[in-house]
Amino acid sequence: MQRTSDNWLPKLVIAPGFIFGLAFIYGFMIWNGILSVTASRMLPRYDEFVGLEQYVKLFEMDRWHVALKNMFVFGVLYVGGACVIGILLAIFLDQKIRAEGALRTIYLYPMALSFIVTGTAWKWMLNPSLGIPKLLQDWGITEQPIEWLVNPETAIYCVVLAGIWQSAGFAMALFLAGLRGIDDSIIKAAQVDGASLPRIYWRIILPAMRPVFFSTVLVLSHLAIKSFDLVMALTNGGPGYSTDVPATFMYAMSFNRGQVGLGAASATVMLMTVAAIVVPYLYSELRSKPHDR
Repeated sequence: MQRTSDNWLPKLVIAPGFIFGLAFIYGFMIWNGILSVTASRMLPRYDEFVGLEQYVKLFEMDRWHVALKNMFVFGVLYVGGACVIGILLAIFLDQKIRAEGALRTIYLYPMALSFIVTGTAWKWMLNPSLGIPKLLQDWGITEQPIEWLVNPETAIYCVVLAGIWQSAGFAMALFLAGLRGIDDSIIKAAQVDGASLPRIYWRIILPAMRPVFFSTVLVLSHLAIKSFDLVMALTNGGPGYSTDVPATFMYAMSFNRGQVGLGAASATVMLMTVAAIVVPYLYSELRSKPHDR
């Protein structure tokens, strides 16, 4: 009797969370897909299916193409910048320097903040009338305040800068864990053979950390694709819609303009983009497990 209860009791405890997870994650995904093929506007409409009309309309909009371009620019620079700074910080801390714990905490601290806080802070710092541009003007370095944040051509790069500041410490923590997992005997053997420390890192250590790099890029790419709060707090998608990304586009269409079907179509495209990144990773992981055994 005791053995029977030990078998079903854990399943009974987990069952509610599992059921709610299926309903509120995959159920809403299916619901969103259904809305994307309807003529829904202010409220959902299930009596008028329009097929792929919402998707055709979506890709005919200039604003959507701007959002896709911004997602590409933000994603490449954000992921690349965070990884480069993260690995450099990790290598620096891997040298067993003094106050490593304090420095590691300082570098990682921005990740403890929400993107709303980060966006608001950088909005103040880049404000032409009271932030860093005004300080540079007061010091005589520039004649006029640098209006990066209110310039449609440069505003997206301000979002990139804030995102890298937020996530570089997170990348550093992952890379540092990977560096600490490498056997010291490999490094010592390479040093005995006369290899310099930069060459050891470039030719031996970094290639051995390929799984860590892949995991870091995967997580950061996921954050880049669904970036919403950072953009809303820093630029609100402006000036105009020059810093729109798919997430802010979806919000604007669904809740500000009453185009629920169009917003659902854009959300489905975002879901497919995330799946295009995650599914190959899961496939490679599941395929490698039988070989590990």
